[in-house]
Amino acid sequence: MSLGEGSTLGGRYRLLSQIGRGGMGTVWHAHDELLDRDVAVKAILLPSDFTPAEYDEVYQRTLQEARLAARLSHPAIVNIYDVVEEENRPWIVMELIHVPSLRDLIDERGPLEPPVVAKIGLQITNALLAAHEAGILHRDVKPGNVLVDESRSLRAVLTDFGVARAHSDATTSKTEDLTGSAAYMAPERVDGQPSVAASDLWSLGATLYEAVEGKPPFKRPEPVASLVAVLKDDPAPTEKAGPLQPVIDGLLCKDPDERLTATEAAAMLEQVMNDPSDSTTEFSELFVSSAPVAPEPSVKSPRRRPTLQSALLVAIVVTVMADLIVFAIVR
Repeated sequence: MSLGEGSTLGGRYRLLSQIGRGGMGTVWHAHDELLDRDVAVKAILLPSDFTPAEYDEVYQRTLQEARLAARLSHPAIVNIYDVVEEENRPWIVMELIHVPSLRDLIDERGPLEPPVVAKIGLQITNALLAAHEAGILHRDVKPGNVLVDESRSLRAVLTDFGVARAHSDATTSKTEDLTGSAAYMAPERVDGQPSVAASDLWSLGATLYEAVEGKPPFKRPEPVASLVAVLKDDPAPTEKAGPLQPVIDGLLCKDPDERLTATEAAAMLEQVMNDPSDSTTEFSELFVSSAPVAPEPSVKSPRRRPTLQSALLVAIVVTVMADLIVFAIVR
């Protein structure tokens, strides 16, 4: 029988209610009966039409990535407590944070003020620095994976490392380059090249753009069209970014060689956040001194330029359309 509300996972995690669902899994509110605390449990959804070999590859890689993410300890990264194998799929047990996502805030309030976005962005940048230093890529940075706690000096937390990948893992599969969200996927990933630290920073740039403008820079009606826009189009000119414009432009540089590094982006975001000339933000009373900027990751991104020829673009579109049947790209 499939596990559901009231079921116990791994002999200790009692599932209470479903709190979210996406292309990579279902998230449950659960209670850890051993430690008497509430947790979030993510049931990883793996495609049912894979061959046994493909299924095993993805299954093992998911376990590996969850265990890698559990090594991370940072105030802007959701803590992973445990990884459980049940019903022939992995379940990730993590910190439960009852706050809205940045996606929720944008949907509810529209564009946010630049200093607010800068403070959120600085925390997520430092979270990525910590992950990259540990050799871990997030690979799905987007507003839906950023939690924002306004009651704690505007704390921002990066969640869902379920599609993360270690720098040192050279294994590829047909799902690797389609995992993530089309409108936030870096052009080098769409171009068929491996994910690198700079790819996460592109996704951060798209996230900051949406937070301050109220709409994503490359989202189109269909995922394939969004991927083509990432490769071919410039983002629409911003209207509300103000002092955030330089950092957004630097993060959304299509050439990863020319893209801002995390250290450069963090310094620019801190400057925007602490700009005393901007007193318009409704959250100004929540601003506190930011944490020191972490050093540049020891694992460097390879320097190369993506090839974007028309023939390759056609091949990418055909490949993506075929693979989307297998692996849904969530917004």
